[in-house]
Amino acid sequence: MSDPGKLNRRLVLEAPLETDDGAGGVMRSFGAIATLWASVTPVSAHEEIEAARLGARVTHRIGLRFSSDITTRHRFRDGSAVYRIVSLRDRDGRKRFLDIAAEERVD
Repeated sequence: MSDPGKLNRRLVLEAPLETDDGAGGVMRSFGAIATLWASVTPVSAHEEIEAARLGARVTHRIGLRFSSDITTRHRFRDGSAVYRIVSLRDRDGRKRFLDIAAEERVD
């Protein structure tokens, strides 16, 4: 993906927020930190059962302009769809575009 015109989706980048749960642990939530233009391409889907719920895990390839601030601790949101970042790589070694492998849980 080297054509910026293919960045046709607005994704919300979310960062983890941890708060003390009062019992020695933490509660994790996510907060929006940026809205970015991206391309989202479905790659594969696998049926699975998680916590006695039937659903699917869909993998996606997300492309966007390079940012060294994005890590696997972040996630993307597109409406009700949540994309968990699995891996990231510099597309061409020139820090122009970022390719992200992401997973979405579909119930």
